[in-house]
Amino acid sequence: MNQTELQRVKQRYNIVGNCDALNRALDVALQVAPTDLSVLIIGESGVGKEIIPRVIHDNSPRKKEKYFAINCGSIPEGTIDSELFGHEKGSFTGAIGESEGYFGTANKGTIFLDEVGELPMATQAKLLRVLETGEYIRVGGQEVRKTDVRIVAATNVNMQKAVSEGKFREDLYYRLNTIPVQMPPLRDRGEDILLLFRLFAMQMAEKYRLPKITLADDAKQIMLHYKWPGNVRQLKNITEQMSVLSEQREITAEMLTHFIPRDPDSTELAVIQSPGAHSYESERDLLYKILYELRGNVSDLRRDLNTVRKQLEETRALNGASGFEPIPTDVPTTLPVARKTAIVPEGAPDGQIEFAEAEEVSELETLNLSDIGRQMVELALERNHGNRKRAALELGISDRTLYRRIKQYGLDNGK
Repeated sequence: MNQTELQRVKQRYNIVGNCDALNRALDVALQVAPTDLSVLIIGESGVGKEIIPRVIHDNSPRKKEKYFAINCGSIPEGTIDSELFGHEKGSFTGAIGESEGYFGTANKGTIFLDEVGELPMATQAKLLRVLETGEYIRVGGQEVRKTDVRIVAATNVNMQKAVSEGKFREDLYYRLNTIPVQMPPLRDRGEDILLLFRLFAMQMAEKYRLPKITLADDAKQIMLHYKWPGNVRQLKNITEQMSVLSEQREITAEMLTHFIPRDPDSTELAVIQSPGAHSYESERDLLYKILYELRGNVSDLRRDLNTVRKQLEETRALNGASGFEPIPTDVPTTLPVARKTAIVPEGAPDGQIEFAEAEEVSELETLNLSDIGRQMVELALERNHGNRKRAALELGISDRTLYRRIKQYGLDNGK
């Protein structure tokens, strides 16, 4: 479609915006308009899906016939068949007369079924029959009627998911989705957000004879980064609020935050970093941050393990152990130490000291690694009544080494 034709359509339907996705949707609508193919418009609530079926009808051979826009979600399930296909007199309570229904009244014209995903399953079967054969039966009637209606449908739900969950007929979905038209959400339309704001601000100023509001540069950035869950409808609503309630006519970022809701789940304002502030918006930066923290944790763990290793070597040296085994990863900060009792026979010469377990394993006492050496020396001295020679023999170390340990642990009591 050439730009002249595109601008003509935008001016006629008061469409504001120049994003590629919007232009593509209008292009598809104009191309499919001369045909009778079914069209399914897909997009979030508030994006302006209702414009496309109007463009299709007005540029089709049916443009002089009737056009009906029906919101399927607003009609109660008990009366929707009657609304769409009509009813016979007395077919249900309150049916005081006959009704043609939309499909009978719109013969030769176009019906726009908005929120088609809300249709009950029974109604979906009847709609499928109309699409395939053009036939339908009134509620309470038996006569098969014919209609020639162009159907354009729209939905804001994931139709494929609805089909997989059994909430929408698969055959009807493919019948409606002959020509899909995707309407972009407002957050993906870039500078169109500011163009739409100017339009709504100008409309409010003209309608209520108010000074037109404008946006400061910092407010523009918030508008461009906001998620706009309500899309164009929400933008118009907020612009109207600011036009009426703001005393200042230039809207700053601080003023704007009073009108834009802050819902952390769906409407959170995009974070605008101040100069020099670090941002973790990208997954790469976040990953680098995690790896940096892990490296610090590993360094701390290595330092702690080296401390434990040194303490264990010192303890093994006191016990006469040789060599060093790798430290298991699950080394606790405290270790169980079995208490042993030296049995020294009366008159036994040095070197003939026997050892026996003083308690069962269940009575092991837990000692902190930093206190193991000190407590072993204390216990040895206590069991040998202060006799350093026998205590050294019990510990398996020389008298000189025991003397150094006593000095190191402050056990000499000033002696």
